Amino acid sequence: MQRFQYYIDGEFLDGEARFQSIDPATGDVWADMPEAREADVDRAVDAAERALYDGPWAKTTATQRGKLLYKLADLVAAKAQKLAELETRDTGKIIRETSAQIAYIADYYRYYAGIADKIEGSYLPIDKPDTDVWLRREPVGVVAMVVPWNSQLFLSAVKIGPALAAGCTMVVKASEDGPAPLLEFARMVHEAGFPPGVVNIITGFGPSCGAALGRHPKVAHIAFTGGPETARHVIRNSAENLASTSLELGGKSPFIVFADAHLESAANAQVAGIFAATGQSCVAGSRLIVEASVKDAFLSILKRKAEAIRIGSPLDMATEVGPLATKRQQDHVATLVEKSIASGARLVTGGQKPDGVGYYFPPTILDCDGVNSPSLAEEFFGPVLSVVSFESEAEALRLANDTRYGLASGVFTQNLTRAHRLMKGIRAGVVWVNTYRAVSPIAPFGGFGLSGHGREGGLAAALDYTRTKTIWLRTSDDPIPDPFVMR
Repeated sequence: MQRFQYYIDGEFLDGEARFQSIDPATGDVWADMPEAREADVDRAVDAAERALYDGPWAKTTATQRGKLLYKLADLVAAKAQKLAELETRDTGKIIRETSAQIAYIADYYRYYAGIADKIEGSYLPIDKPDTDVWLRREPVGVVAMVVPWNSQLFLSAVKIGPALAAGCTMVVKASEDGPAPLLEFARMVHEAGFPPGVVNIITGFGPSCGAALGRHPKVAHIAFTGGPETARHVIRNSAENLASTSLELGGKSPFIVFADAHLESAANAQVAGIFAATGQSCVAGSRLIVEASVKDAFLSILKRKAEAIRIGSPLDMATEVGPLATKRQQDHVATLVEKSIASGARLVTGGQKPDGVGYYFPPTILDCDGVNSPSLAEEFFGPVLSVVSFESEAEALRLANDTRYGLASGVFTQNLTRAHRLMKGIRAGVVWVNTYRAVSPIAPFGGFGLSGHGREGGLAAALDYTRTKTIWLRTSDDPIPDPFVMR
């Protein structure tokens, strides 16, 4: 059994409490993890505050911060395979995905390395004589970062990279449902040479660790990725310290296919959009909205592709869909499928938990035309696609926006003017046209409504980790007039 440590103030520590991590492919215990409690959270936040104001990080120039980020990127790239194997073992995400994704994560750290000395202030043309006014951008403070088990290294990179570029210090809480890759990543932070306390990485459970971190009086900003219900607790906790928040909360993303679309291409994108990562993706294209005249043909293509998907060990490069990350997630998906079928949805393919070990669930398609199925409203976070049809562009747009979420969306059409109309009309933070699941460190990412607020990626993310300071300088040598002498 592998044994992991958390990382606080430049030291690797076992912690007084421990818990065991489960391999989703087998259901067996495979690793022993440190469980952070409130005292550990206090120690980590105190270390981050010292580093921010009193340690060498406080005197590190923006260019030097960038060089440290470049070194971190190189270390991540060099050790990507080990990180990928740990993420696969601890979360069940297939190795072909973790290998590709973690190799690309290095580019996020390189992007923010280049951003570090491009975060500029400004000079204001103030309306008062003999006065100069500047705006300085400074680190927002100590940042609490809470990331989920899916794509943990990616979802931490889009927070850690811009926060370090902006000069912040941080405490990162890895998910208790798969903390191994982030705890191992701490060794790269250490090797890169970041001063003690700048990056602290812990793991633990919500009430004893997450809540204590979110309400800590020294935390200035909370960056959270997860579900809306947990986000509500995060916001309530932030009332204690009035910390600002950025929230990325998943979605129920519409995937619109018009009759003029290239159906084979759209089907490939739909398969990637819902069955990749076993559907455990915040941008999963889980609501297919297809023009009625091509619905049957498109479903036939999707059924064929879904049933050809290779399900197996996540550590096998030939596997295309692995297990869900936890037993409770497998049970949640199975229960929601059963409720949807009971409400009238027609099962096209999949739908049954397979026999054997591991938390597997097959690629599943539900035809929900004409029924009020819970699968159309609730987020599965699993490999389940819900299908409805439309007759007109207006109906397609209405169906797309019939959700409380607003993270991502896809539009497949060869009609350029129609695409532009839908780009404007869809209420989502990301609109992909004739593609899906494309990401880049250069492009901001985030949602509306129950999908949260704030953006990750791009320059906007780095600016979110800063606050402005207004500086006034009187340039006249004349004394300030006595304010109580009338002239």
